[in-house]
Amino acid sequence: MNVYIPFICLALGAAINWRGLPEKILQYIDYLTNLALFLLMVVIGINIGTSEEVMDNLNRIGINCFLISLSAVACSVVVTVLLEKTIMPLEKIRLQLHMEKGASIASDTASGSESKSKGRSSFSPLIVIMPACIAVGMIAGRFFMQNIQEYLLDAMLTGCLIFLYTGVGVSLASNKSVFSYIRRLGFRVLLMPTGIFAGCLFGGMLAGAVLSVPTNWAVLSASGMGYYSLTGAAMTDTFGIEAGTYGFIVNILRDVLTVALLPVLIRISKGSPIASGAAGCMDSMLVPVSRYVGPELSMVALISGTILTFVVPLWLPMGTQLLA
Repeated sequence: MNVYIPFICLALGAAINWRGLPEKILQYIDYLTNLALFLLMVVIGINIGTSEEVMDNLNRIGINCFLISLSAVACSVVVTVLLEKTIMPLEKIRLQLHMEKGASIASDTASGSESKSKGRSSFSPLIVIMPACIAVGMIAGRFFMQNIQEYLLDAMLTGCLIFLYTGVGVSLASNKSVFSYIRRLGFRVLLMPTGIFAGCLFGGMLAGAVLSVPTNWAVLSASGMGYYSLTGAAMTDTFGIEAGTYGFIVNILRDVLTVALLPVLIRISKGSPIASGAAGCMDSMLVPVSRYVGPELSMVALISGTILTFVVPLWLPMGTQLLA
């Protein structure tokens, strides 16, 4: 997807709702956005299920790939939490803005509690539906849709993302404090992608030291940050097909882990879901993550994901040469 499309769709959605749409219309948009989100998860599953490279190698190297991906996510989250507790206090800034605008702490806490009850304390259908949709897509792709044309999947994926980005834009216009939040955060927003990248590198080194996998493969796979196609291709070109398979599967699994772990990640910190989504927060992971972190941090997620999406193509050629 063209890098400008997310921002164009966000601007379009914000323009549609800038003066405020009726509540009933907003409810319909939210309902349709959820449907598009579930379809996106199914399409991601179909992409996995139709990939012979992934499915044929899951039994042989699947556990190693899973552990590398989990290590990258965990270390990215740890670094992000450390930043949040020191120089990048995401939640503290959000609360300060609410207080400055005259919102009572009690009202804000109640609103936050309601949001958390959807994503944390009480049962949320998203917890089950999103991973289930990926599983359904994988089964359909593996057994019933092996011959589906790739351009159809790409078109479905792009269509879902365009609708979802526009829906996020509508949501942002309903919460104009988002823009004050980004201004207040300032250049500290750059710490998020920096911390995620550092966490991925460390997570890859840690996994390589523990597993019977070459450390350079583990580090490069982990530092793909969800950009599976490019990571797999770069590693195949330098190290061969097995290394490329690691690069591909590790980063496919990162998206799956992000969706599955969102209810746990949001309990750790506001930035943890963004850290897990990594480069995917520019596209397929933006809306799932935004559902949990709220409108203010959805912009942080998009900015971080966009930066990391630019970083990966620059890093991989250098990384493959440095670690060859």
